Amino acid sequence: QVQLFESGGGSVQTGGSLRLSCTASGNTVIAYCMGWFRQAPGKEREGVAAIDRFGSSRYADSVKGRFTISHDNAKNTLTLQMNSLNPEDTAMYYCAAVKSLYCSSSWDVSRIFPYWGQGTQVTVSS
Repeated sequence: QVQLFESGGGSVQTGGSLRLSCTASGNTVIAYCMGWFRQAPGKEREGVAAIDRFGSSRYADSVKGRFTISHDNAKNTLTLQMNSLNPEDTAMYYCAAVKSLYCSSSWDVSRIFPYWGQGTQVTVSS
């Protein structure tokens, strides 16, 4: 079993930055694809970014060039650095994990991830 705990959400103005962290407990997540998803009110949950144990990352087009996903295998920690935030980034952000050496082409499909954190709110005001 894997337990995931997010932190680092908050409120910023347009153009600001936030850094989200996700700490895993239980089994080590070194052999997992880990990702960040977000869900805004009234919208479906969408994939933001994912990374495998080798450091290969994938991003949604809407965040490319602004967000950076990284992981520290030794600390079982996943990070999402978010820059140039805009109001469209406002959502609840979730950390997720699936046991897989690689993140597949379906990395942005939430149902393939069995492990989820409780979420952390990100609010960007104009």
